[in-house]
Amino acid sequence: MAGRRFIMNAGRTTKQGQQINIGKDHAAYRVIVSTLTMNPEDMRAVGIPPGSLVRVRSECGEAVFQCQEGKVPLGMIFVPYGPPTCRLMGQTTDGTGMPTSKGWEVEIEPIESEDTAQSAPVSKGTP
Repeated sequence: MAGRRFIMNAGRTTKQGQQINIGKDHAAYRVIVSTLTMNPEDMRAVGIPPGSLVRVRSECGEAVFQCQEGKVPLGMIFVPYGPPTCRLMGQTTDGTGMPTSKGWEVEIEPIESEDTAQSAPVSKGTP
């Protein structure tokens, strides 16, 4: 099933800043960086219930996120920086030292919970 295309923006959240003392190996941090925020109208249009899992594909890779409703413009999604987001980034930095992380066009599709075992995040390209 082909997913619908959205513009994805990644960034740091205040919750990530609050978790800095706990560390990136803590379960709370993994939950933060594995949560995607989407406009409620877009979620309904694609058939994604709040709290369900979605597969996000970019031209560089794919990752699985838990989807939540939020104040995000129609046609756009937000994800916090973290290991799942890195699977979607390319290697090109345009001389900045960090890959582009704003305005990516990605495809999103809802996935069934039994698919998650088979949908371990995949990275395409050279590590």
